[in-house]
Amino acid sequence: QPCPRSHPRTCMKCGKGSAALIIRVGDPFCRNCFREYFMHKFRAMLGKNRIIFPGEKVLLAMSGGPASSAMLRQVQEGLSRETAKKLRFIPSVIYVDEGAVRGQSPAQREQSLACMETLLQATGFPYYVVHLEQALELPTSILRPGPVAPSEPGVSYKEAVEGFIQQQRQKGYGDKDSDTSLPDPGSGDSLEGRPAAPCLPAAALTQELLKLFEAVETLTAKEELLQMLRIHLILQTARTKGYTKVMTGESCTRVAIKLLTNLALGRGAFLAVDTGFKDNRHGDVMVVRPMREYMAKEIAFYNHFFNVPTVIAPPLPTKRRDKPSIHHVVERFLMGLQEDFPSTISTIYRTGEKLSADQAKASCESQRCLLCLCALDLDGGEWGGQWGGSGGPSGSRVSMQARQGCCAGTRGTAESHCPRRAERKSAYIPLLCYGCRLTFKELVRLLVCSGVFSLGTGVPIPTALLLQGPVATLPPYVRAEAQRR
Repeated sequence: QPCPRSHPRTCMKCGKGSAALIIRVGDPFCRNCFREYFMHKFRAMLGKNRIIFPGEKVLLAMSGGPASSAMLRQVQEGLSRETAKKLRFIPSVIYVDEGAVRGQSPAQREQSLACMETLLQATGFPYYVVHLEQALELPTSILRPGPVAPSEPGVSYKEAVEGFIQQQRQKGYGDKDSDTSLPDPGSGDSLEGRPAAPCLPAAALTQELLKLFEAVETLTAKEELLQMLRIHLILQTARTKGYTKVMTGESCTRVAIKLLTNLALGRGAFLAVDTGFKDNRHGDVMVVRPMREYMAKEIAFYNHFFNVPTVIAPPLPTKRRDKPSIHHVVERFLMGLQEDFPSTISTIYRTGEKLSADQAKASCESQRCLLCLCALDLDGGEWGGQWGGSGGPSGSRVSMQARQGCCAGTRGTAESHCPRRAERKSAYIPLLCYGCRLTFKELVRLLVCSGVFSLGTGVPIPTALLLQGPVATLPPYVRAEAQRR
């Protein structure tokens, strides 16, 4: 017998089916109506902004998590549906393997890659699998905005859609029932030529990447560094393969968490580009976030009801259980508030919608941040003076030992004669915005000792490397671009 306190509710949309879930207090949905609601929301987000034009090549950033997996399913559904709001762009998928810095063994990495390859092959889209180690070989051009392709004058979005439909009809597309009415993308990795087993990068590159992350003191800075390397890899792939748009899967919940996290990290001036629907700071490649109106609860229900496969990556390893990073603290705080006050996430999200991206635009290269490509939001005099001498955050002991080991035996001003100290950390400060300076501060806290120094992973680092300061642990393309400036 049913529980006397149970009150089955009918679907608010069709009024016939029994509700399978309640998104909000007054929004019960049956499964079919929830699926239509979920898919309409995705298409409406793209149609409302009118940024992705028909026939445009779009690279989907796939992490294997719930949000990006749901985004990939929406693209599949949108390309196969014969509706007026059918998606008409050319998709490909990219996956960044981060197993090396997430504590996975080579065997675990191969297993995760095999699972991802199976999922990517099932989509039928061209796909790319890149490894985080490849970020160490990126060119310096990734830290400069690319040239924006001139758009056709006088062509509106509606005219472009009508022209694309007419063009496809002339070519014979769109008349098949299950066709996506799109031409062959013609780029990406062919599914037939895929290796049977995943191929990991060279061990030397992996050790160099681990050395870079082990030199970072806090988990907050590690997560920021990982995010920077990941987006740079995705952008480089998009540029080399000819994609003008990149889709990422940040949900409304993730956007709200990122908004408060970036405020705490000193990136308040750039919240509009860091969390908005579009991010065009990179010039030739625009990053769009079509999942930013979906709550994590909605995504979880959709993946559960319609069997959307996911591959969850382990978090970055840390020895701190309580308050390991600012990202974790903010997420735990908001999730706790959301339980008691269900409108918390949506309120923060709507507040972020009112922010303007004008402050993030840089007028010239000298006014652009080296790492995030946003405008420099302060002068570097105070920071340069604080970090240039022995009173910097690394402490006087490090500075004195570095001076003795690097510039011993020289007379006069060692700073102006020693080539090794030409790449001092203080030289980087004027090139960084306020938020990146705070992260950079955590990237450079190294301890100096005699002999060989081990960072906890069995990777021996000579003392000479530590005496060179933080520059020796930065990615090569960052160092090269800083020297060019």
